Order: sequence, then structure tokens, then C-alpha cells
Amino acid sequence: MENMDKKRGHIHPLSLTIADIGNIFTEMGFEIAEGPEVETEYYNFDALNIPKDHPARDMWDTFWITSDPKNKKLLRTHTSPVQVRYMEKHKPPIKIVAPGKCFRHEATDATLEAEFYQVEALVIDEGINVGHLKGVLEEFFKKLFGKQTTTRFRPSYFPFVEPGFETDISCFKCNGKGCGVCKNTGWIEMGGSGLVHPFVLDNSGIDSTKYSGFAFGFGIDRLTMVKYDISDMRLIHSGDLRLTNQF
Repeated sequence: MENMDKKRGHIHPLSLTIADIGNIFTEMGFEIAEGPEVETEYYNFDALNIPKDHPARDMWDTFWITSDPKNKKLLRTHTSPVQVRYMEKHKPPIKIVAPGKCFRHEATDATLEAEFYQVEALVIDEGINVGHLKGVLEEFFKKLFGKQTTTRFRPSYFPFVEPGFETDISCFKCNGKGCGVCKNTGWIEMGGSGLVHPFVLDNSGIDSTKYSGFAFGFGIDRLTMVKYDISDMRLIHSGDLRLTNQF
């Protein structure tokens, strides 16, 4: 029989990043939680302090599946519903991370896709504050991007946290000096974070007068682009083996 070259398979860079995230957080004592990709309006919006007609809903261009006002279904726009579902079934202390696929009705470009992966984390206990949030994020980013990585917060608004922050990391390409990757700012924007809004805690059956918590959410596609220097998000989802074969 004629010998045939055997080509070795490669792990997709998204899968590599998801595995890295899972390993980092489980080493830090987090449990990995999952939830449905087809969600209800309640879990995707209402329970997260985003009621009907709230202007924040404009931030999420939603794929609606059903229009029945009593049972409106949609493709989840973020993995935050996993947090609410988990809080309903578990008592504090809570320490979870939830990676998964999300969907938004958006035009695709180099930085946006209609289908993408997101990871969110939630910690609930007595006395949780911003210092705990920053400590966890600093540890996470150092393990993912290198020990030289530093983290900063910028005030921002997200309806399910108060206060809310945009989270940036120092550019690992130029060590904060300024380059094309960080648009000469020295910083790379990663995503949102903050202390869990008391409404979200109370709505999930957790006493906000006793417990507090923090949460953050980052796009795994963006983390992958930054980590592996991929210039266009569409390449990640193209199925082009020339990308995958590099890993």
C-alpha cells in the first residue's frame, strides 16, 4: 500500500484560550458554570436591571426567537444570565466563571461578529469590594498575558453593576510605551466589570444588605486576538485552516 502523509490536527485558537481561562480560574478556586444559549427575556434583561424600554437595551442588538409577550425567547446577548440562574439555586459564598457563546444582530467587521464567545465571572460573599475585583483581574491577566501585565479601571456604566468600570491592561507588545496594537496609548481595552448591583442580588434571592459581590465580562474572541496577535476577528470564525494550522 502506498504511504500517505498524515497531517496532524490543530487546536483552534479559541479553544486554546477557553482552556487557558478555565485552567486559570479553577486554579483560583472558581467553579465553571453553564447556561442555555436560548434564553428568556427575564434572565437576559429584566433580572439584570434592564427592564423593558430601558435605554441600556439599545446596547444589545437582540436576535428574538418568539414574540409571545408572556414567553419571549431570544439568543442570549451575553453570558450574564448564567449568573442569575446560578444565584437562584445556590447560596453564598459563590465563585463562578461562565464561558459560552453569545449572539448579537450586528454588522461584522474586524472587531465585531454576530456570534462570539464571552466569559463572565461572579463572586458573592460578605464584605466583597473593588479591591477583591482588582486583585482577581490582575492575577488573571498576569497568568494569561505575562507577569509584566498591569491593570487599570476607568469609570463606566453597566446596568447590572454599581459602580462600573471599563478594564484595560498594559500593552504586552510595547510594555506600555505605545504601538500599533494599543493605538499608541500603552493600554488595551478588555471589557466591563464592577460591583454587582443590589437589585440583581435581591432579584436572585440574595440579601443585598448582607452580601456584596463583583462581576466582570470579557470577549474571548478579543482575548484570543490580543494573545495571538490576530488582526481581524472574522479570521477566527472563517474556518480557514491556514489560521488553525499555526497553532
